[in-house]
Amino acid sequence: MDRCNGPNVDAFEKELAEYVGAKGAVALRSGTAGIHLALRLIGVERGDMVFCSTLTFIASVNPVLYQGGIPVFVDSEPESWNMSPLALLKAFKWAERKGKLPKAVVVVDLYGQSADMEPILEICRGYGVPVIEDAAEALGATYKGKKCGTWGDFGVFSFNGNKIITTSGGGMLVSDDEKALSKARFWATQARDKAVWYQHSEMGYNYRMSNVLAGIGRGQLKVIEERVEARRRVFARYKKALGDIEGIDFMPEAPFGRSNRWLTVMTLEPEKLGITPLDIINALAEENIESRPVWKPMHLQPLFAGCEYFTHEDGISIADKLFKKGVCLPSGSNLSCEEQDRVVKVVRRVLERE
Repeated sequence: MDRCNGPNVDAFEKELAEYVGAKGAVALRSGTAGIHLALRLIGVERGDMVFCSTLTFIASVNPVLYQGGIPVFVDSEPESWNMSPLALLKAFKWAERKGKLPKAVVVVDLYGQSADMEPILEICRGYGVPVIEDAAEALGATYKGKKCGTWGDFGVFSFNGNKIITTSGGGMLVSDDEKALSKARFWATQARDKAVWYQHSEMGYNYRMSNVLAGIGRGQLKVIEERVEARRRVFARYKKALGDIEGIDFMPEAPFGRSNRWLTVMTLEPEKLGITPLDIINALAEENIESRPVWKPMHLQPLFAGCEYFTHEDGISIADKLFKKGVCLPSGSNLSCEEQDRVVKVVRRVLERE
């Protein structure tokens, strides 16, 4: 048993690892902490490049900065909205010409859908570069029958309050490298040496999940498949109610896996509809209904100005297009049909007014 945390932490790690099919797991305070520890385990240091998905939340990239690394951003491909193998290969060829390969690649499973991992892994393995799979949004999703989060050298999940299961705040690092996980567990517990007194020979972090939160996570994990099915039903209702409108579409489900549909994302064609995503977002807000734009790509963030970026097509950024067209609709597992009808009614009203 973990001497600092309690039996629920050990049990949650075991049960989560068994669910996703990994050999081991480390329960943490956040998914961000998991990415940070994975980067340190790989050996990312100051000045090292790390290739990252651009269409994601900043938590996928900030840990690169914690280690003093340099993010290089990779565009999405239209089939899954996730990292483009074509753009990734461009980035590797550029790095090869520079004579300095990345130390790691961070691949995001966006909005609950897996990236196309096999070609991505083939490229990365060919260059001998390890992969971190950020599956923070994709617990319960699969790629070719295997759970997301288990394809890379390390996988990361989040149990933040908005995730498909939640501990209010928390995360998990998973891997088949149990020796590396043991080191991560040590660092995450303030790197306390085995001694009667408090002794520290390495830098550590206060990253471990509490026993109480792990207990909540264990209870939530029991209903993960129900949550996935509930989210998929929410998506199906939106698509049935709005999918017949010319100029409206939805995030596709790639043929290689099952999305957990963590969020239902609708895309608009402003030139056909005469409205923008912001029009929809503002109209919903007037009715006290929260919605969001698609993640603003990392290569467009002021924090990362000047970072290299490689597009799926020459001169055309898929991520930029999705950012300009996308709206994340209310998608909670407990969203009632009546609540969903309210959302649909507002969207249709905006369309008719325009």
